This record gives sequence, C-alpha cells and structure tokens, in this order.
Amino acid sequence: MKLGENIKMLRKQRNLSQEVLAEGLGVSFQTVSKWENEYTLPDVSLIPALASFFGVSIDELFDFNLFEKENQVKAICDEAYRYRCSNPEKSEQILRDGLKRFPGNDMILNNLLYTMEPETRADEMIAICKALIESTKDDEVKYDAYRILAFCYYKTEQTALVEHTLEMIPELYFTKLELAASLLDSEDSYKAAQKQKNISAETLVNMLIVIARRLKEKGEPEKAAVQLDIARKVIDAFQEDFLEEKLFHATIYESMDEKREEIEKQLKE
Repeated sequence: MKLGENIKMLRKQRNLSQEVLAEGLGVSFQTVSKWENEYTLPDVSLIPALASFFGVSIDELFDFNLFEKENQVKAICDEAYRYRCSNPEKSEQILRDGLKRFPGNDMILNNLLYTMEPETRADEMIAICKALIESTKDDEVKYDAYRILAFCYYKTEQTALVEHTLEMIPELYFTKLELAASLLDSEDSYKAAQKQKNISAETLVNMLIVIARRLKEKGEPEKAAVQLDIARKVIDAFQEDFLEEKLFHATIYESMDEKREEIEKQLKE
C-alpha cells in the first residue's frame, strides 16, 4: 500500500476530515489532499508527526500489511460477537487469543469488556476501561469505555465515581446512525436504520423500567405499573419482526428475555 493511501485509510478510520488532519500538522488541507492522491509525498520531517497523530509507529505508517491487520482484527471481533450471548466464555477466549496476536489492540479490548460481568469481574473491567480511555484515539471506543466504567462503579456502589465518570461523556441528542439512516441512500441507509432501531428499542424499554422503579420508590405503584405495561407492549410489538441475519444474531424480541422477566417480576411485587 502506498503512503498516500495509508494516510487516507488512517484518516477515514478515525472519521477525520482533511482539514482536521491538516490543522494538526500545520499544513493546508490541499497539501493533505495531494498526499492522499499521490501527487506529492509528506516532507520527511513530518513523518514522525504523522505517525504520532494517528497513534501508529512509523513502520506501521509505511506498512504494506496495515490494511490486512485491520481486517484481521475485525474478523476476530466479528467471530467473538457470534458467541457473545450464547457462549461468552468462548467469545472471551477468541478475543484473548486475538490479543496474543495484536497486544493492546483497542477494538479487541473494547469487545472483551462485553464478555465480562461486573458483578464478578468489576476490578478487571475497570482496569481495561481506564487503559482504553488513556490510550485509544477512537472516540467511539473511548466513550463506550466511559459508559462501561460508570456501570462498573454503579455495580460496586462507588456512587461518587459514577457521577464523575458520567460527566466525561458528552450529551448528544442525535446519533451518527440516525443521520446515516436519514441522509444516506440505499443499503447504507437501510443498515443504519436497522441498527438504530435495535438500539432505540432497547433504550426505550430500559428507560420505561427505570421510570417504573423510581415511581415505586416515590410510592406511586399504579403509575409504575403503567410504565411496565408499556414496556411489555413495546417488546411484544417486535414479536413478528424478521431477523436481518447480515447484521444481527437475534431479533429484538428474542434478545429481550431478561427484560421480560424483569418486567413480570416488578409487576408482581
């Protein structure tokens, strides 16, 4: 792979514009464009800065196999995802083996967190989250690590740390998936909408359960029951939904077993 193609690939992987990269290096965006289109090459004095900006070694910046490495990491994470719910131990082992090949890889570590339970492994999860927050240059990984870190603190009753950690996460009223679903065309729009549908459904059910719990604490069980009934109806509404096998391993309805049990438990209390 040519250097210009490598620069372009690294920039796009991090969702950066040419302008942002140019500003970080003290050059014009036209210069970055020329690099990426192989019209010119970066001055040798900029090579260390480029490597540092992307968080890679100079060897990796020039590495012909860098793209293949990214594909291999993705394949490891995709394979582990297949077993995340049905066999988390197997999923974890796949990721552990992946870390032997790619030590410290932030995508593999991020996926590893999803195979653990904070009730029994909070200390290990907290350590991984802190390492990711400190080292990753991928905002998606960073803020997911903050989210999981806050959840671990919650499970270990470290209330003050929960609030502090949540303050590190920016408040957003839209998602990249929402925008992609609305603004892109054809298959890209469809995939984004499907992913956001699953996220939104799970979030809605979770929030209804939380509201019901707080209403009970306030001594308003009738209102709590209304919220739980809505949550149950939301789940049941997806009973006839089809599985998009290219994107998911279970439908929304199939993945909500624990939520249904929690709802029924709260309704009986």
